[in-house]
Amino acid sequence: MKIIVVGTGYVGLVSGVCFAKIGHEVICVDHDQNKISKLKNGEIPIYEPGLKEILIEAVKNKKITFSNNLSEVINSAEVLFIAVGTPQNEIDGSADLSFVYAVATEIAQYATGYKLIVTKSTVPVGTGGEIAELIKKNNSNLEFSVASNPEFLREGMAINDFMEPDRIIVGVNDDRSKKIMDEIYAPLTSQDVSLIFTDIPTAELIKYAANSFLATKIAFINEMADLCEKTGADVKKLSIGIGTDSRIGEKFLNPGPGFGGSCFPKDILALENIAKKNNSDLSVIQAVIKSNDTRKLNMVKKIVTICDGDVKDKTIAVLGLAFKGNTDDIRYSPALIIVCELAKLGAKVKTYDKEAIENTKKELGQNTNIFYFNNSYDAVKEADAIVIATEWDEFKNLDLSKLSKNQIIIDLRNMLDPNKVRKAGFKYFFIGGK
Repeated sequence: MKIIVVGTGYVGLVSGVCFAKIGHEVICVDHDQNKISKLKNGEIPIYEPGLKEILIEAVKNKKITFSNNLSEVINSAEVLFIAVGTPQNEIDGSADLSFVYAVATEIAQYATGYKLIVTKSTVPVGTGGEIAELIKKNNSNLEFSVASNPEFLREGMAINDFMEPDRIIVGVNDDRSKKIMDEIYAPLTSQDVSLIFTDIPTAELIKYAANSFLATKIAFINEMADLCEKTGADVKKLSIGIGTDSRIGEKFLNPGPGFGGSCFPKDILALENIAKKNNSDLSVIQAVIKSNDTRKLNMVKKIVTICDGDVKDKTIAVLGLAFKGNTDDIRYSPALIIVCELAKLGAKVKTYDKEAIENTKKELGQNTNIFYFNNSYDAVKEADAIVIATEWDEFKNLDLSKLSKNQIIIDLRNMLDPNKVRKAGFKYFFIGGK
């Protein structure tokens, strides 16, 4: 099928490239001419393992093209996926839908013939209906349908999540839309991938509910880790003990410095906003938000306590700046909050990340207490304490012989073997144990 994907951010680009890989003819559209020019040259604006190789293959096979003008290509395809950003409104935490509305208005202005308009962006309940009304208002003669197809792409694992998903969620209002979406995903459903059809409001809410539930698991295990530290229990064994219960599941039970990224913090606040607008009490979600905000600051307190109660004029190496491994995304990253708070307390903070250094420099700007390094061993040299803040695999394989024996290692991702590290002569602290 011929598909247009509007938006070449994380979701739009991954979706467009993967649609091309499973055989569709895809046009990716973005108003950012610089981004489009780079994509035409095979340059990827984000870090995502495997994405560049698939893009190059799709371009070679003439399965994907790029444009910065929707009006010029809109009638080349029957199906349009809206995959633009829905950033968090800083005032009330709601999702900002201005980019979604702008695309819908543009579709109404330039589309001819039947169009299926599919929201891939994460949008609040009711957005599908609002898009339909907006298009009718601007073009009462256009024949169209609206559908919802939320994404569940994990950064660092996005290609696998698209090609081998746990399920595909699609919200539709009519049989024509259902038939088209069936055809689009046929290459995956033929491999026994589950395609679940719902109404549009349910599909829109599923994305928020899923992310909020996963965020709740993270907040829960982080609080259990704190309790383990105070009672002498071991959170690693506790996680196994509860995670092997099939009703609970093993995933998202790894304690750490709190959740971040482009999805969980934004989506959980948006869900709270949706609940308020509908006079529904989400007390569990409110507690998760509070718990996660507190978690990041408590990690700073933990570091300060381990450093004898004061980090002023001490050198702290922070390994990892992205919110998780295998991405360059620093949005709402716990590591960045830790770096900034330590710098405010007067510490000299030496930082390193495999992919997120440049994004961090742009985000934090100049700071006389924050320094950037191109490898982990330069960053940790002469540091009073080493903090592992992001779960990059390379930190799991640190060559301890290259570190000074008197250094403190504070492992906020529980990546290292406590016995091995302590036997090598280091003072080692981790989350949820002794």
